[in-house]
Amino acid sequence: MAPPIPLLAVCGSDGTSLLCGPPRCEQYSSFQRDSRPSRNLTFSRDGTLVGWCNGHNVSVVKCADGSVVSTFDLPKTALLEFSPLNNILVTWQPYTKTQDSPQGEANLQLWELQSGRLVKALYQKKVDSWCPKWSEDENVCVRNVNNELHFFENNDFNSIANKLHMQKVSDFAASPGPQPCKVAIYVPGSKGAPSFVRLYQYPVLGGPGAALANKSFFKADKVAMQWNQKASAVLVTASTEVDKSGASYYGEQTLHYLGVNGETAMVQLAKNGPIYDASWSPNSSEFCVVYGFMPAKATVFNLKCEAVFDFGTGPRNAAYYSPQGHILVLAGFGNLRGKMEVWDVKKYKQVSTPEAPDATFFSWCPDGEHIVTATCAPRLRVSNGYKIWHYTGSVLQKHDVAKGAELWDVRWQPFLDGTFPERPIRYQAAPSELGSTQAAPTQAYRPPALRHLPAAPSSKLHEEEPPQNLRTGPGGEKSLSKAALKNQRKREAKKAAKLEAKPDTEPQSAPAPVSHSQSEASSGSGDPEMDKKIKNLNKKLKAIEELKEQQASGKVLQKNQVEKIQKEEQLLKELQALQVNP
Repeated sequence: MAPPIPLLAVCGSDGTSLLCGPPRCEQYSSFQRDSRPSRNLTFSRDGTLVGWCNGHNVSVVKCADGSVVSTFDLPKTALLEFSPLNNILVTWQPYTKTQDSPQGEANLQLWELQSGRLVKALYQKKVDSWCPKWSEDENVCVRNVNNELHFFENNDFNSIANKLHMQKVSDFAASPGPQPCKVAIYVPGSKGAPSFVRLYQYPVLGGPGAALANKSFFKADKVAMQWNQKASAVLVTASTEVDKSGASYYGEQTLHYLGVNGETAMVQLAKNGPIYDASWSPNSSEFCVVYGFMPAKATVFNLKCEAVFDFGTGPRNAAYYSPQGHILVLAGFGNLRGKMEVWDVKKYKQVSTPEAPDATFFSWCPDGEHIVTATCAPRLRVSNGYKIWHYTGSVLQKHDVAKGAELWDVRWQPFLDGTFPERPIRYQAAPSELGSTQAAPTQAYRPPALRHLPAAPSSKLHEEEPPQNLRTGPGGEKSLSKAALKNQRKREAKKAAKLEAKPDTEPQSAPAPVSHSQSEASSGSGDPEMDKKIKNLNKKLKAIEELKEQQASGKVLQKNQVEKIQKEEQLLKELQALQVNP
């Protein structure tokens, strides 16, 4: 049986449409186009239903034949969402107060989808985390109410089944997938105490051993929490609004890892600067991070937070895995030129480098073959439109909205996992009448007065780093690329030259370095206390040697690690004094 053809929903100032595609997206004959402007549209999780609000009512129809499921007289609705099994439709409208209702009206409404019956009306003033989160089987539902989490069971919203009592829970993220339901909660720091994220498994929410994992950190005004698809780990991007050091206009970010097995870590990044994006692979065993001052680095890490592959540097600020996880797109949107790098993540081989200038939106089609990029308002109010691509760089369809109109959203119809199998990756561009838009190689700017002269070698403003494989080889050594090995040899040669160039007339007071083998051999003084001190000093010196080796290989050390290295001379003096005067 052939896989289905995904639909593409398009909404804007000229109405809402469903298109049948790809490769070409034509009007879907079973859907009657709504000509009224629609600012919000959503599909159900399995893709069988689509709902939208047009300023007059909320409509829900079946994608298969366009038949109407329910219509709700809710003209002020701004957001809507389906529960996982399509039993409940959630609608939200901005919270307002009037003379007739000084307390305001309940603006979060839960509707029984088939009957149209109002199940519960709730208050939700903030748009952040407006929608309740369900487990996949809808047995558990959770929402944040006045900085604490309320849990409901079996869609009974008249009684709270459980509560998570915690000091000011600012944000939460419920795990995907089947039971057991897990939740990650964020509590911001106050009065000198650090912020923290904790993982819980419902219904065990109280007691000292209830948390599956706990990670505390400073420098966090807000966090973004992402579960992987297997619900085995969470990535937490903590950020501050202002970088007090003045190094970054975008504030300061750190990335943390929490596993449900209790393991936690701060992800060590090889370049200073903002963290633009962190994205889980659908296989749940690795993730990609885009970070650092421009040109930004992109690195894939495993579940031990070890770097697996480094894509080098480039103009990028986003990472998108295909639904099957076999292709990764690194892209530079927003204030960048829209260059995309398409990578085969099994071979770590680049497939194409298309370019989508002025794009504000990117999304993979569920088939893992096609991509949509769009320029949408209000981010950009000119040149609105969308393009359908093949991942090899071919533009299959291009649509520009009419002059004076705006495009607000485009969205692929979702499907359940496994609907579209992974296909072999192609490296030749797919045939297209519109051709491809491979990014042209950039050249350094030359003033007009010098353009008639031969090009002279010039120093680059930024050091360009090539991609390199960081997987560990059979001997435990990292298998580096040729360029990385060349750079490593250069660093080692430079270090050796510096050591040779040091003058011999150094102050006599400096203690001679003592090797660990010598110190250990002479550590037997007969005094147990003395031997213990010598052993501890040797242990510290050995740790410092390991840190120095990491620093020489290019790894960025933390502040406390650098301070340890600086104490090496003092430790050597102490060791020499103990060995001379036992």
